[in-house]
Amino acid sequence: MRQIGSESNKPLRLYFVTALLVFSWLCVTRIPLTHANSPVIDDCSAATSYLARNWPVTDFGRCTVNPEEVISGGPGKDGIPSIDQPKFVPATRVSLDDREPVITLVLGNSAKAYPLRVLIWHEIVNDSMAGIPLAVTYCPLCNAAIVFDRRVEGKVLDFGTTGSLRRSDLLMYDRATESWWQQYTGEAIFGRYAGTMLTMLPSRLASFLDFIKDHPKGKVLVPGTPDLRPYGANPYVGYDSSGFPFLYRGEVPEGIGPLERVVVVDNQAWSLALLRQEKQIRYRDLVLTWRPGQTSALDTREIKKGREVGNVTAQHRATNGSLEDVVYHVTFAFVFHAFNPDQTIVVE
Repeated sequence: MRQIGSESNKPLRLYFVTALLVFSWLCVTRIPLTHANSPVIDDCSAATSYLARNWPVTDFGRCTVNPEEVISGGPGKDGIPSIDQPKFVPATRVSLDDREPVITLVLGNSAKAYPLRVLIWHEIVNDSMAGIPLAVTYCPLCNAAIVFDRRVEGKVLDFGTTGSLRRSDLLMYDRATESWWQQYTGEAIFGRYAGTMLTMLPSRLASFLDFIKDHPKGKVLVPGTPDLRPYGANPYVGYDSSGFPFLYRGEVPEGIGPLERVVVVDNQAWSLALLRQEKQIRYRDLVLTWRPGQTSALDTREIKKGREVGNVTAQHRATNGSLEDVVYHVTFAFVFHAFNPDQTIVVE
């Protein structure tokens, strides 16, 4: 867990002070960004020797990005533990505030919800649903909730956290080859699978009330060990209303605050404020909608008391006229700009 808010114990205070010193250095030291999906570099082992000391299994001779963009997020390998044996209960037996945010996924006749009150402490859930192995991921510093198919080249991969960041985004690793994967793009950036892309699956970041209304027989992820973390608490108090993203060294977009939320579909982005104002935006066959009823997980100490950010759906109109969900993110403006520096964000 990357602690942003203040806590009373000394180790966390020491970490926070150290992180602030690193953050101050990052603000004045801007390293040029490389683009996602760049070609695999045959040999970048010299530039990654400092990483290889702690990751002897990873093939750092193969990479797609500048290794100098990678920084420590504080915890080490698996310091933020993934959930590898997820526990679910029927939605009707779960006591969550109606407005609490959950990642929702529907495959076939099955529906599951993964509350951010859990994901904010674990970031990755290795799961399966309707015969599909899944990695349900959430990066708090980017507010990026993304679901992946864990199958790569006929193999099922399990994912953990590296404890490192690139562009303030979660870097995952697979436990088979210890290749490193960029959570926001789904691309392997170091190792055996460098250049390989995970398949993203359509999901929603919705309120618990919306989930239980739409899927009364759905299931909800609950902590296997309820006392392991203070589930329901937000360790990043006030983050999404702060002035600058934490542990980020890149450029920020013009015309919009770096921590303003944006709705991203492919390489297009619209400000959440604009969608909230318009209630619905149509772009070609894409339909974006906004409705009230969801709290921010990155605002107040208690997630259920966070300020209103609303529910977003992103759908395209099929040839038969029906609306079908597409892959989308409700992330921060700086994140979209970091990975799509040549694209603009629609703000009006």
